[in-house]
Amino acid sequence: MARHLIRGLSSAAVITIIAFAVRIEFLRYEQRYAPVPINSSLPFGYETGRIAQSIALGRGFSSPLSVDSGPTAWLTPVYPYLLAGVFKLFGVFTYRSWVTIIAINCAFSALTCLPIYYAGKRLGGLKVGAAAAWIWAFFADAILMPTTWVWDSSLAALIAACILMMTIKVWNSDRSRDWIVYGALWGLAAMVNPSILAVLPFLLGWFAWEKHKASAVWVRQVATIAILVFAACVPWTIRNYRVFHQFVPLRSNFGLELWLGNNPDVPDTWAGELHPNDYPPEREKFQRLGEIAYMKQKQSEAIAFMKSHPVDTARFMWRRFVDTWTGNWDPIQDIWAHASWYERTLLLSNIGVSVLGLVGLLVLSRLKNPFAVPLALFPLIFPIIYYVTHPSRRYRHPIDPVMITVAAFAITYPFRLFAERRQHALADDSSQLVASPN
Repeated sequence: MARHLIRGLSSAAVITIIAFAVRIEFLRYEQRYAPVPINSSLPFGYETGRIAQSIALGRGFSSPLSVDSGPTAWLTPVYPYLLAGVFKLFGVFTYRSWVTIIAINCAFSALTCLPIYYAGKRLGGLKVGAAAAWIWAFFADAILMPTTWVWDSSLAALIAACILMMTIKVWNSDRSRDWIVYGALWGLAAMVNPSILAVLPFLLGWFAWEKHKASAVWVRQVATIAILVFAACVPWTIRNYRVFHQFVPLRSNFGLELWLGNNPDVPDTWAGELHPNDYPPEREKFQRLGEIAYMKQKQSEAIAFMKSHPVDTARFMWRRFVDTWTGNWDPIQDIWAHASWYERTLLLSNIGVSVLGLVGLLVLSRLKNPFAVPLALFPLIFPIIYYVTHPSRRYRHPIDPVMITVAAFAITYPFRLFAERRQHALADDSSQLVASPN
């Protein structure tokens, strides 16, 4: 009986099913005590919902705000088109559409257990894989993201988890199929959340450095990834050039995001109230100038502020760093006494995963594990753009699978060490018994 229970608790399928059930139950709880009013694009993620509305109504990939502003490259196309498909079936900004896309997000989040499980299993054995999947199943942000916000966060986390799994798998593989799948995943990531691509050049550099010493096919492997990512991005870039008559490789909104985090009105990490979605003067300016000209102007203003206010810029970046890894920029002692159990759970889970993830990376490095460097690249490189612009747990979410996997390694390592020492002790005792005379 105990053996069957352990086998069930170590099953990736069982963990995934439970993870989905937990998310659906949390959704029911939210709707019971804090129902979402479906009367605008707000619960559909502002820009995502507006673009999906335009697609569903036949106006193309356009108008990310509440005004008709023409073609846009605010987001890459995969998730807005997914939401537009839901709108086509169940209506634009309807309750049925909201429930459907939230259920899809919950499925994305639950399915993330699978690549996390197999990545952990390859990294440190079954216990690491199962522990990582269970942590993800009950990780507060992994429950919150798919149930309360219609955005690409859960899909991006699933893709990033698959990239994590394949990064570990392709290391010892010379099969072209594995490298093609790996490159295709990176290409899909580019079309869902291009920020993930920040890690790719460093990973390719690591592959090239390590592989050239042992394999003669490393050039072909690295080239396969680069070509597939390039091929995934080219159609969207061509589309952007045709509609904007200038080079916009993936997304257009960097200038605005940089300005929202770097201007004279920033109180702590960013001035969200100045976003064109919420501030009519900026929305009017966006419509008057056009998307590309507006973004260029915002970027120029942000850079000018950063150059003239280096101390403020450094202070903002430090607060964004803290916010990224704790989920709050204020000192813990200032908010803990007044925080609800819900807010405390979010705070503790974020800090716990961050700290244990760091410990896991340090342990992997100390053990000279070959994956210490590539796994460290995700938390080192990916968040930099958000230290410069502005952070959110939603923005960090794509690398949460990596952090949870290495956190699971840190949690299980003492037990593994204890078991190994016990085995050595038993072996020593056995050898002494054999060697001792009767």
